[in-house]
Amino acid sequence: MDLGDVKKLAGLSPFELKDALIQVAKQSDRLMLNAGRGNPNFLATTPRHGFFQFGLFAMTESERSYIYMDHVGGFPQREGIEARFEIFAKAHAGEPGVRFIEAAASYVRDQLGLSAGDFIYEMCEAILGCNYPVPDRMLRLSEIIVGKYIHKEMIGTHPFVGTFDMYAVEGGTAAMTYLFNSLRENHVLSPGDTIALGMPIFTPYIEIPHLNDYQLIEALIDAPSENNWQFTKKDLQKLLDPKVKAFFLCNPSNPPSVKMSDEVLGYIADIVKQRPDLIILTDDVYGTFADNFRSLFAICPRNTILVYSFSKYFGATGWRMGVVATHEDNILDRKIAQLPEAKLKELDARYSSITTEPRKLKFIDRLVADSRTVALNHTAGLSTPVQAQMVMFSLFCLMDEPEVYKKSMKHIVSRRKEALYRELGLPLQADPNSVSYYHLLDLQDIATQMHSERFGKWIVTKLQPNEALFRIAEETSIVLLPGRGFGGKHASGRVSLANLNEYDYANIGRSLRKLASEYFAVFEKENGKGAVKTAAKTGKAGKKQ
Repeated sequence: MDLGDVKKLAGLSPFELKDALIQVAKQSDRLMLNAGRGNPNFLATTPRHGFFQFGLFAMTESERSYIYMDHVGGFPQREGIEARFEIFAKAHAGEPGVRFIEAAASYVRDQLGLSAGDFIYEMCEAILGCNYPVPDRMLRLSEIIVGKYIHKEMIGTHPFVGTFDMYAVEGGTAAMTYLFNSLRENHVLSPGDTIALGMPIFTPYIEIPHLNDYQLIEALIDAPSENNWQFTKKDLQKLLDPKVKAFFLCNPSNPPSVKMSDEVLGYIADIVKQRPDLIILTDDVYGTFADNFRSLFAICPRNTILVYSFSKYFGATGWRMGVVATHEDNILDRKIAQLPEAKLKELDARYSSITTEPRKLKFIDRLVADSRTVALNHTAGLSTPVQAQMVMFSLFCLMDEPEVYKKSMKHIVSRRKEALYRELGLPLQADPNSVSYYHLLDLQDIATQMHSERFGKWIVTKLQPNEALFRIAEETSIVLLPGRGFGGKHASGRVSLANLNEYDYANIGRSLRKLASEYFAVFEKENGKGAVKTAAKTGKAGKKQ
């Protein structure tokens, strides 16, 4: 590909630009390394073993019916299922996953106070996929169990009054799509309204509001690198403007992967007290990589919509599983109830085919209906086998009280970041709020730390942001995504610390250092070898990573 086309590609989403970078990276004989996309190369094994063992038990339940026919089974039967499950577990003792599902049934009964028999029956029917999802929003016990997991990971020990409702969806992608649509359909957000975006942010949150479907105005709330990727109190004051109807953000951020500090959470809580009508949408998919994480859903539950996906933490991007959660008493329901009568009548007509009392329909149930264009509400709901695997993931972490799995996940990504910086030859400064799933490699900052501030400023004038990425892809077969595509202000590359092996990150660091050194040689020719002192001599320190 001709690098002269770089400017033409500047308008592409980073995920579409990625395809062009991959083409360039594949042109050499070297192995192409895609360090852009966030699909992890690790996954949780125990809950998957449990899922498949539960599936085998479910098959024995099905095959108790229609024995006189080949290839045909029936629905599982609730009566006596707990005893049959115990017999199955004893007969398969020692097989991977069996001990886990035994423990899961015990935990559900002894710790959650639910019927183990009802749980086993729900899981069997779900895994067999032999019935529609009922309730359509989420299976009854599944919602309770996954809710306990969400409470543990997103709320923790923070005081939380009341309960919350959940809708099981096809990952964070579906959650975003459904939420934008329902907020519009229910006149919570209308064309011309202003929403605030916490920057940097997952690119689609920037792109969707501009679509003709929504036509929203964006106000940007910056979390600059100079402030360790935390929102500034000054920028957060923009949320006090009554024109700002909603605040959308990722926490931890994407791509810096830094969780909001307790101080910033406090700032936002104070703002909500002054703006009780403010809607918050927090996408917390990376929160499970943090210690003692607290979501804004914990701090401001009545104003906040929580989006969580199981994809990254459990290595389950192919499963497409996530949840949307809203507090039982939330600002969305109140806003809808306060709409003008003409709009309420319009919504009455919209939902009249699914309820005789449309005005009592919760926002989250409207979300379910809208996701299936209302008329197909009777077949709404996430695939039941996916819900069953979601429950297995949730129970796995609920029972893992020492958090062995969490520690392992954190260890994997942190070692990769260390390898990257070791080969860059730069110090890796600790940030207690960093979860290290992604990382932004700021080209100017790297050049400055390696040689000098003057060189850092020079190199960004020589390389356009995308041009640097194409050079890296062409010369090293390494694919990074542009940081600017996520709302970053500097020329940078987003590297995922989840999808390559440790030695690959060392290779990325080595290659970037080589590239910077080559440009430094050109810089010295233009400016003279003695023209600039190194960062080490001037005592310049790098930003926290």
